[in-house]
Amino acid sequence: MPWLPADFAHPTRVALDAEHHLRPIRESDVDVDYPAVMGSQARLWSKYGEKWGWPPAHMTHEQDRVDLARHEREQEAHKSFNYALFNADETRLLGCVYIDPAPDTEADAQISWWVVDEHVGTELEEALDAFVPEWIAEVWPFTRPRYAI
Repeated sequence: MPWLPADFAHPTRVALDAEHHLRPIRESDVDVDYPAVMGSQARLWSKYGEKWGWPPAHMTHEQDRVDLARHEREQEAHKSFNYALFNADETRLLGCVYIDPAPDTEADAQISWWVVDEHVGTELEEALDAFVPEWIAEVWPFTRPRYAI
């Protein structure tokens, strides 16, 4: 049984506030994604490293590009989603939201998110923390999401 209804159309742009928005990440975002990820690598590794092996300490720009291309393909196929958090003109990637099938039957989706180190503990992180569960409940067709933050 697929984890999303066949007719589900995933959002392509979602406003967080007047200055920030989410949209599905693309391979072409590598130039803003790479510094965001590597600038927060140690904290992200502590969160995702054991499960995903990501982001490795010596990840290259090219490895990041390949990873983003995979995310883009998975989104198109509705296998999983990686929404990037951008400033208004998309010159800075400030975090990501991951929406994946749950690895077990206790949940129907697993959702996690992060902001870059410089925004940990700020209003931007607080806004994202409040926004994501509401957005998932209102827009996505899940009945038992698991928030793995």
